[in-house]
Amino acid sequence: MKHYKKPINSYIGAVLITSTALVFSPVEWIPTAHAASCCGGGSASSLVLPKFSKAMLDVSMDYEHYDGFWDNNGDWVEDPEGSSLNQYRINMGYAHRLAPNWQGSVTLPYVFNQNKYASLERNTNGIGDGTVSVWYEAFEKITCVWDVKNWEDLMPAIYMGGTLTIPTGTSPYDDVVDNFDITGRGAYRLDASVLIDKTIYPWNMSFGASYGKYLERPVNREYGTYVAPYHKQYGDRLNTNLSFGYTYFTDEMESITTTLAYAILKEDEARIDGVIDTTSGISKESVSMTMAWATENRDWVYKLTYSHAPSRDGWGENFPTTDVLTVGVSHVLR
Repeated sequence: MKHYKKPINSYIGAVLITSTALVFSPVEWIPTAHAASCCGGGSASSLVLPKFSKAMLDVSMDYEHYDGFWDNNGDWVEDPEGSSLNQYRINMGYAHRLAPNWQGSVTLPYVFNQNKYASLERNTNGIGDGTVSVWYEAFEKITCVWDVKNWEDLMPAIYMGGTLTIPTGTSPYDDVVDNFDITGRGAYRLDASVLIDKTIYPWNMSFGASYGKYLERPVNREYGTYVAPYHKQYGDRLNTNLSFGYTYFTDEMESITTTLAYAILKEDEARIDGVIDTTSGISKESVSMTMAWATENRDWVYKLTYSHAPSRDGWGENFPTTDVLTVGVSHVLR
């Protein structure tokens, strides 16, 4: 079966698609640091409700700048002179307690693409891919401590969850003019996740991992052009993160937390009608720093995160190189 090739500006599409897939899932927000979830303070960017809280509202804004990309061999390639690729996102999220140890959340982003690549320039916007998540708290009490007095004080907070990514955004398989219209991946994905956190003040450490599997989808149109029908399934996705942080308390017991994190994202090659697409498959490594200020009773958390992917060989494969600046606020309802 013959399939039409992607337009010449397919790299731009890869930039927009992969960035959308990376950011718009609570599971994948773990790399920046979570919400000091058992205590309700800290440096949140993942949508995890603090223990014993009823609900949480979260609003954040992202500015993502693209600067080159890694090719299939992991070599970094610079963008053409004069290119400017940027994406802005407004992310809305809500988490709610379903039972003593269960919580659920929903998120929905709105995306603004502002890009110039070679001779092509477009500014577009639209809804991105939404998510629905359920988390189970595998602990009964707050695990943040000041001093270790017995072995129970070393027990971490463990969360286990599942997330469904819903393709509410615009994908290459919709009626799009070109890649600059893209705001979503165009496929459902199920993620199983674990988040392990331990805080012994003033230090904290967390590890997060998620494994995602895309659902196969039918395709009969690519970039507005109808093609011979086929089925496509993106490769399985693994996202891991390790972070370390330090918390400073003011005289009023407000907290300022600084967190450093290292994240690895890998996605296997896609399949078209069951045949492996050797041009697909992605990987990316990044480092990030988060600073968060929480009020005395931890009901308001203000966050600033900078995430950087080094523009050097070996830090990614078949993926754009980006810097992301995120500003956000969370309000916890007790």
